[in-house]
Amino acid sequence: MLIKKPSDIRSSEITPREIYLNRRAFMRDAAVTGAVLAASRILPALGADGAPPAGEKLQFRKSDLSTQGEELTPLKDITTYNNFYEFGTDKDDPAKNAHTLRSVPWTVSIEGEVKKERPYDVESILKMHPSLEERVYRLRCVEAWSMVIPWIGIPLSSVIKAVEPTSRAKYVAFQTLHDPQQMPGQRRAVLRWPYVEGLRMDEAMHPLTILAVGLYGETLLNQNGAPIRLVVPWKYGYKSIKSIVRIRFVEKQPPTSWNIAAPDEYGFYSNVNPEVDHPRWSQARERRIGEFFKRKTLLFNGYADQVAGLYAGMDLRKYY
Repeated sequence: MLIKKPSDIRSSEITPREIYLNRRAFMRDAAVTGAVLAASRILPALGADGAPPAGEKLQFRKSDLSTQGEELTPLKDITTYNNFYEFGTDKDDPAKNAHTLRSVPWTVSIEGEVKKERPYDVESILKMHPSLEERVYRLRCVEAWSMVIPWIGIPLSSVIKAVEPTSRAKYVAFQTLHDPQQMPGQRRAVLRWPYVEGLRMDEAMHPLTILAVGLYGETLLNQNGAPIRLVVPWKYGYKSIKSIVRIRFVEKQPPTSWNIAAPDEYGFYSNVNPEVDHPRWSQARERRIGEFFKRKTLLFNGYADQVAGLYAGMDLRKYY
């Protein structure tokens, strides 16, 4: 990527049953990762000492929209405890397997109901905003764990304005890279590949929604969604699609991967609502990574003051 410089929860409890039962076969397949790629084209997942490697240093400004008064999750935890099924279904699989992803060069195709429809490299996308921003956001996973991460990126709204969507664009759809050679988890049908997500236009335009390219002052590692990913802090983490290759502006509500896989468990909106239990566990409390005791889950992940107005008049139990 070209950027200018200026738990103690069991896997069987947190993974859908059909995916959990396929895990043994999945791991056998994932062990074969193909030919070794040139080291200059990939980011190693972990250093020899088990610590995350250094990414490229980024110049950024601190955003006023950062969450205040939260202790940051250590970088090692952020980079070794991940959901990224394209590289495996266990939390440590992405750090082990994501070295096969070639994140440079990278192109994102912007398509659909938009005037400036064409492929964009990451550098061109970042130029749609004056500077990179650091924003401290909570990341809440549906399985009742959470992190606090200093993301670096730009508002998605800047990109939307720059490419000029038409009046017919009501939703923004996203797609992850589909390449089983680079992403060994895609060799198993644990989900319908490629991974897809979507936002309503007003959600996509909200100031809290960002396209992230880094964290802790450096470029994203592969296991965290390099080179560019979505971050929507008031929604569950699986809504924040990683390694994006396509952004499409559409008139009708787009499909989303987890809603396709388990429609009775995962809706389109995926807002954090502690009053609505997942069919197989409570959402009322969460465990922050690194903490022993659970804490109360906050409505909209603690961002209710900023985003509740987006859903005024909606039944949040029906539109989950």
